[in-house]
Amino acid sequence: MIPEHIEHIGIAVPSIEEALPYYEKVLGMKCYAIEEVADQKVKTAFLKVGEVKLELLEPTSPESTIAKFIEKNGGRGGVHHIAYAVKDIEGKLKQVEENGVQLIDKVPRGGAEGLSIAFLHPKSTAGVLTELCENKNK
Repeated sequence: MIPEHIEHIGIAVPSIEEALPYYEKVLGMKCYAIEEVADQKVKTAFLKVGEVKLELLEPTSPESTIAKFIEKNGGRGGVHHIAYAVKDIEGKLKQVEENGVQLIDKVPRGGAEGLSIAFLHPKSTAGVLTELCENKNK
C-alpha cells in the first residue's frame, strides 16, 4: 500500500479557542474550517501548512478518545495521529489486515470534511495511531 500523501496530522488540544492563537498569530497559519463530529465527540479546526493539513481536535465529551488522550498526556494534548490519503479505503483495510495490522475500524466511517476514515491500531503501526482517509467526492 502506498499512500497518495499525508492527508493531515491530528493534534489533540484541550481548547481550540486557546490553541488557535499560536497557530495563527505565531506560525501565521489560517484556520479555514471548524466542524463538530458528533459521533466521535470532537470539535475539529483545520489549518494548512503547504499541502498538509493540521487538524486540531478538541473533545466535546469526557468520554471521547481525545479527552482520554489529553488526560493521559497530563492535560496538555499533543500529536494524536497521522492520516494518509488513499484510494479504495476498503481494499486498503483488507490489505493491511492481511499483513498483520490490527484494525480499529474494520469498516470505514464518516469523518470531518466528509472523508471516509478508518484507524489502524498503534500496537501494529510502530506506535503511531494511523488513519486512512478517502475523499469519495473526488
